[in-house]
Amino acid sequence: MILVHGLWLNGLAMSMLKRRLEKAGFITRQLYYHGLQASPAENATALHTLSQNIDADVVHYVGHSLGGLVIRHLFHKHPDRKPGRIVCLGTPHQSSQAARTLYRYGPGRWLLGRSIEQGLLGDIPPWENTHELGVIAGNLRLGMGLVVPGIPKPSDGTVAVQETMLEGMTDHIIMPVSHFGMLFSSTVALQTLHFLKHGRFQHHPC
Repeated sequence: MILVHGLWLNGLAMSMLKRRLEKAGFITRQLYYHGLQASPAENATALHTLSQNIDADVVHYVGHSLGGLVIRHLFHKHPDRKPGRIVCLGTPHQSSQAARTLYRYGPGRWLLGRSIEQGLLGDIPPWENTHELGVIAGNLRLGMGLVVPGIPKPSDGTVAVQETMLEGMTDHIIMPVSHFGMLFSSTVALQTLHFLKHGRFQHHPC
């Protein structure tokens, strides 16, 4: 399994989720990438290289926020992949209103870097539905939305629930977590595990 972090973060942010997945028996690897200095498509090339070095018949992917878009670029550029499932955590598949608001201003453009190139502003290659993909969205409005106006409700404070929707996804679930808090949530970890094992989320209390 490969974990892909989000913008402004690094692999350490996913450490707790990583431990929970490993405790459940999964072997994990992490992609460390530059969300500001390289585009999602370029980071997908690094993800492809990492995945090619994994000696396993099945390779799963878990991406947080921008990490989910990097995974989408990977499957667009290299569709003939090993079996496996994908879980996106708070990924703005429909583009990000928060990013669009920040992009209007010089400092905001600096904060976004190259993440906007076929990424947070949209224009992302379509999902070809070659593998099972599940999306976890949050509705605890705590985060960037406190200082960046215009994020539609409900949201996880950074990404609106409606922005997480993806045509062709296998399953979708909304949980009472914030954008960054979902990385530390035990229930999000349980739902991630359930999808990786069964291809569906558990749509009643874990």
